[in-house]
This record gives sequence, C-alpha cells and structure tokens, in this order.
Amino acid sequence: MMDGPTNVLIAFIVVGIPIIVLGFLFTRWFRLKEKKLDVEANLAVEKAAQYAASNAELEARVRILEKIVTDGGAHTAAQIEALREMPEQTHQARQLETDRSSS
Repeated sequence: MMDGPTNVLIAFIVVGIPIIVLGFLFTRWFRLKEKKLDVEANLAVEKAAQYAASNAELEARVRILEKIVTDGGAHTAAQIEALREMPEQTHQARQLETDRSSS
C-alpha cells in the first residue's frame, strides 16, 4: 500500500497539473478573444467615421440641390453653367501644370 505523501503527490499529478494547464489555456483564450474584440471595435469606429464623413458630403449636396430648386430660374441657370465650367477650368489648370512641369 501507498502511504499519505505518495497519495497526495499522485493526486496532485493526476488532478492538479491538468487543472493548472486548463486554467492557463482558458486565460490565454480569453486574452485572444479580448484582442479580437478590440480589433473589431477599432474597425467599427473607423467605419463609423467614414460613414459620418460620407453623410456630411451628401447633406452638403442636398443643401445645394435644395437651394437650386428653390431659387429663381435665371439664377439657377447661371449656377448650373458655373458648375459645368468648373470641371473644364480644373482640367485646363491641370493641363497647364503638366505642360509647365514637362518643360
């Protein structure tokens, strides 16, 4: 028969060590989950900021459209023409910059 200290040692080896190992693995798993949640939260914050910026741009466009719709006809036509000319002026300015840099 085995005496007291040997039984305690065997019980520790059979029961104690697996409990310690499982506890260690469990804490590591929770840390990993916590890090994943932090990464997902940061991504959600970035997406929210992008949506907010996009929403602000759309609101500005709607305000311009509302202003165009509620203004008088002659003034509206002048605004539309000014908007049409802006891309052409921008294109011409870029062309001049390109020509100057290549010279």
